[in-house]
Amino acid sequence: MSTTHRIAVIAGDGIGPEVTREGLRVLRAAAEHFGFGIEVTEYPFGTEHWLETGEIFPDPAFEEVQQHDACFLGAIGDPRAPVGLIERGIIGHLRWDLDLYVNLRPIKLYDARFCPLKDKGPEDVDMVIVRENTEDAYVQQPVFENQGTPEEKAMQPMVYTRKGTERIIRFAFDLARTRPRRQLTLIDKANAVRAQDLYTRVFEEVAQEYPEVKTDHAYIDAACMWMVKNPEWFDTAVTTNLFGDIITDLGAMIQGGMGIAASANLHPGRFGMFEPIHGSFPKAAGKNTANPLASIAAFGMMLDWLGEKEAAAAVEASIADLLQGGRIRSLKAGAHATDEIGDMVLERLAAVNA
Repeated sequence: MSTTHRIAVIAGDGIGPEVTREGLRVLRAAAEHFGFGIEVTEYPFGTEHWLETGEIFPDPAFEEVQQHDACFLGAIGDPRAPVGLIERGIIGHLRWDLDLYVNLRPIKLYDARFCPLKDKGPEDVDMVIVRENTEDAYVQQPVFENQGTPEEKAMQPMVYTRKGTERIIRFAFDLARTRPRRQLTLIDKANAVRAQDLYTRVFEEVAQEYPEVKTDHAYIDAACMWMVKNPEWFDTAVTTNLFGDIITDLGAMIQGGMGIAASANLHPGRFGMFEPIHGSFPKAAGKNTANPLASIAAFGMMLDWLGEKEAAAAVEASIADLLQGGRIRSLKAGAHATDEIGDMVLERLAAVNA
């Protein structure tokens, strides 16, 4: 008897519904090709829903989402809402309240045409950044004193726990030893942000349990520099929430842009939420110009998480074939229609499985 996976989908704002639509087409095709079932529950949450109803992510729906095997999130953000309101109410709610402490962001270049770096090709750009997802300044409440006056002070502390630090580092070591190079780099700024000495010490302690993994260290500013100059130095890296957010956007541009960058938010053994890392791009909403490859790749990551390894590999192979074969001329929005790219992936997926 085939397995049926229950998927919660929040398409969200802007281009979210369009790129999600193409991802779902590929997901359903993969299910048909590889013989498993998919049950999709779509939720309307996002800025438009908030404007119409005043609700962001009500508790009953949040509880219902948790009963699914995984969740997909298209994109969140709209200038009609206060900055951060919908983002924290949906993305933050899912990440923090479901304790999805791993933010996993693969950075892989499929064709040198898409890399902005001189003389770099696919053999140079193949890394995974493991970003801690539930601590740091992001989850702390901001404090403003004497707001609006010349003496104003704003504070939002970086807070790290040993539990949070150790579990993300341990996950990164487990991942690193499954990759061919077995190399893990710690990225922090412990020389200036002394609270991050916790990362330094825990990394050294956990490393003793993984003698087969080669370790390295880079401060965040140097890591950004070396990612541009010598991306081939990186294989697996682990870092804090704030720094991970920054360096993975840099990595996305090296692999070809935000339109191809996917991510997973995981609590291993419990729940996973998957999303493209690009924004909602409200100006392009409804125009059928957004590149859906990041969403399709995120659904591929979901398939891998669900144990559908063959289907996940076929989705990635389909994307790689289109990029390497030249059928996709550019990864920029508007170079191809959104549904045109979806059609191409479906065509290649069928060929991969033939």
